[in-house]
Amino acid sequence: MNHIIKYPETHPLTWRLDTINKNPIWINEYHKKNGYSALKFMLNNMTPKDVINLVKDSELRGRGGAGFYTGIKWSLMPKKNNIPRYLLCNADEMEPGTYKDRLLLEQLPHQLLEGMIISGFAIEATMAYIFLRGEYISAENNLKKAIIEAENCGYLGRNILGSDFTFKIVLHTGAGRYICGEETALINSLEGKRANPRIKPPFPAIVGLWGKPTCVNNVETLSNIPAIVLNGSNWYKKISLSKDRGTKLMGFSGRVNNPGVWEVPFGISARELLEDYAKGMKKGFRLKAWQPGGAGTDFLTEKNLDVKMDFDSISKVGSRFGTGIAMAVDHTVNIVSLVLNLEKFFSRESCGLCTPCREGLPWIVKILQSFEDGFAQNEDINILEDLCVQLGPGKTVCAHAPGAMEPLQSAIKLFRSEFEQCIRKNSFSNIEMINKKNMFKLNL
Repeated sequence: MNHIIKYPETHPLTWRLDTINKNPIWINEYHKKNGYSALKFMLNNMTPKDVINLVKDSELRGRGGAGFYTGIKWSLMPKKNNIPRYLLCNADEMEPGTYKDRLLLEQLPHQLLEGMIISGFAIEATMAYIFLRGEYISAENNLKKAIIEAENCGYLGRNILGSDFTFKIVLHTGAGRYICGEETALINSLEGKRANPRIKPPFPAIVGLWGKPTCVNNVETLSNIPAIVLNGSNWYKKISLSKDRGTKLMGFSGRVNNPGVWEVPFGISARELLEDYAKGMKKGFRLKAWQPGGAGTDFLTEKNLDVKMDFDSISKVGSRFGTGIAMAVDHTVNIVSLVLNLEKFFSRESCGLCTPCREGLPWIVKILQSFEDGFAQNEDINILEDLCVQLGPGKTVCAHAPGAMEPLQSAIKLFRSEFEQCIRKNSFSNIEMINKKNMFKLNL
């Protein structure tokens, strides 16, 4: 919302944005807007342990989707020794419908770099990588320029600003795999291996990149760090409206009047986000369902719009907060067709490591396709429900398959009649059914 006046105290992530021309904030303007002040303050006044304790006290949660507490994650790194350790910035933003990190990467690259330098100091790393989604060309170019600017100003490199702290950042662009958003698959990909997730434990904090202690944080998470260092943990807690602290980039897409992403405090309602920020549904369209945080989250309906947008509240109504970028589904969309499209994506992006995921997702796509093509039978709904269990949590190494089941299981639960209508609409005799299935096989 352009008419909202943004202050550093109320919009720590986006107050520096050029809201008129949308230009990136380069080093000179970043300096004018208090940029790198947090880094200078930290180097003169804080130890690594102080920074970790501050972030733990702020109760900052990871913004990539899982919501793990950042300070606790940092404190899991082993005590300093002579073994190299790494900070990885997960910028492989490939969740369908999610575009929040892109805003920060393209327009506020120095804010991310400052957050990374402070985070590297906290975990006593000397080397960091940004794993960037390959399709983010503008972000790649802007980050390259920002890294050079930061190096020229002495914020990166040896003995930063005269201290004994040395830190280097390398930009790495991915090759376009959704599974690289999973932290251990990201590590494997960075090592030049196939991007399969690793079995945990051991966790990356103990055995990470090239077998060394490694911490992986999301772009938005790291971009929060400078403001916390400058303003303190109490301030950070107070700007939230819920027990999840701070602000969050949230958004709405679909047939809404003003799709976009906005920085808002945790705890505003989904209705406020849809009606005040996204300006409601377009004329002639009604809200049928919505996903609160990406393609891999359960559908909710209009009756859930007054829920608070935070991790626990969304969980209590049967979905996940995820990335916080919601998608509106209007009344003209057939839910079976929508879920088929989503499951095609998840099936294509499976790394193939685990049998339930590798074999189950294509099977689900074939069954959903049979609903579309007119030869699904009543028992197919039961098979889909059974597959939701077989591909659910605990059945695979990573959360890819369980995430893929969330839209399917909620679609059957909330809109079962639409699945049944596909069957009734296409009720054939046994002979017609056999002929139709044979035609389908030939078309394959």
